[in-house]
Amino acid sequence: MTNNTDTPDRIMLGVLLMLGFCLTAPLLDVAAKLASIEIPVGQITAARFLVQLGLMLPVCLMMGLSFRMNGLLGLLSLRALLLLFSTFFFIAAIRVMPLADALAIVFIEPFIVMLVGKYAFGEDVGPRRIGAAVVGFFGVVLVIQPSFATFGAVALFPLGTAVSFAGYVLVTRGMRGRLHPVMMQFHTGAIATVMSVPVIWLANGSGIEMLDPVWPTGIYWTWLLGVGFFATVSHMMMTYGLTFAPSSTLAPMQYFEIPVAAVLGYMVFQDFPNSIALGGIALIIGAGVYMIHRERVTSRGVATRPHAPI
Repeated sequence: MTNNTDTPDRIMLGVLLMLGFCLTAPLLDVAAKLASIEIPVGQITAARFLVQLGLMLPVCLMMGLSFRMNGLLGLLSLRALLLLFSTFFFIAAIRVMPLADALAIVFIEPFIVMLVGKYAFGEDVGPRRIGAAVVGFFGVVLVIQPSFATFGAVALFPLGTAVSFAGYVLVTRGMRGRLHPVMMQFHTGAIATVMSVPVIWLANGSGIEMLDPVWPTGIYWTWLLGVGFFATVSHMMMTYGLTFAPSSTLAPMQYFEIPVAAVLGYMVFQDFPNSIALGGIALIIGAGVYMIHRERVTSRGVATRPHAPI
């Protein structure tokens, strides 16, 4: 019997889903930036997970999936907390920074995951990939430098997103195969909602700029719903894309998200990275794609290496 899990049709579907992710994920950022004009960052963050929970629940019910956590409550809670921090830092950044600048800094996350894997878990990482990480970090410095001069310490918030999301990726990697991806998204949304909504409730009237909630008016309801909607749709497209095509095929495509964010940022907010930031973005993209290339070469070498007899 032939194995059709990697047929061209399935791989093309995976590619189309990843392209869909790259086109819709920046719409989440646009909605969040528009909402942040009036709505506090913490309230937007909580709304993102509350809407995700409302959208994912009927999907889980229609798919007939089990809601059991399979003993993963601790890891799911850590995953949700890391995603909460990642989301909060990013929304706080794009409230004042151009979308492409903030997103480019976040794309240092794969290098962080690689270095943590090498030095914390003893994973085999060659000098070429370490060199790519150094180049990527230099690119981040180029992006941060003009932003720091203009916006101050808020330019460091995307680094908080990168570190938090790197932890999120590592936790997710540790849960691989132990829970259905759709249920993982549902439980993450549910736990993050339980964590964030009480904080916003308690912050009511506190005067804390980023947490004290306000009652949305008019179009701001649309932006809040858009944050949760585009977050859910984009991440589901990525999740299913990775079930149809190898991650080594799809990973380089994620960098397409940066030019999409740049175009949307210019169209909606008339902001665009300056020449220094553009140079840094080019270094980050180039280093990231090269690192993925080296990962594929290394994996291919391991796959073709003769095995010892059993």
